[in-house]
Amino acid sequence: MATPAVQTKRWTRQEYDHIAEAGLFNPDERVELLEGEIITVTPQQSRHSVCIGLIDGALRQVFGASYWIRIQLPLIIDPDSEPEPDLAVVLGSPRDYVHDHPRTAILVVEVADSTIAKDRTYKSRIYARAGIQEYWIVNLAECCLEVYRDPAAAPGQTSLYRSSQKLAPSDSIAPLAASTTPVAVADLLP
Repeated sequence: MATPAVQTKRWTRQEYDHIAEAGLFNPDERVELLEGEIITVTPQQSRHSVCIGLIDGALRQVFGASYWIRIQLPLIIDPDSEPEPDLAVVLGSPRDYVHDHPRTAILVVEVADSTIAKDRTYKSRIYARAGIQEYWIVNLAECCLEVYRDPAAAPGQTSLYRSSQKLAPSDSIAPLAASTTPVAVADLLP
């Protein structure tokens, strides 16, 4: 006897927002919508939280008042993805987004310890597909910064970044949108 195929429900961003508005998620539960799947966000360890604070401080110095450094807030990417990156640098101020979440970012940063596989696959595809020019993964397990640039998104094909590099704590990098202001990788790591 053949085993019936398991079918999973793919959610749209609109359905996901309705579920959240109806209060069907536990208030303490952190979730995000990635490529139609509702994914539970793992609880943060102390190192992860400290790292977010360090990155926030460094990016505020680099970008200044013309940009909003958003911490763990939604980005509206496409009809089936609404990720909540650890940090996203968007043009403008919080009041510019009173009526809707941003649809893009200048730079997206994820802090990865146990989530490195998800950040390199799901998240990388989503951000490349959205045309986000620069995506960083602060890799706590390997104590390095992974930098992804030059997104390639072709209809019907997997989206990816054409350029990637790993930087050591002794290295520095200037974000594409602030190319004259380098950041020491060591300043991003706890």
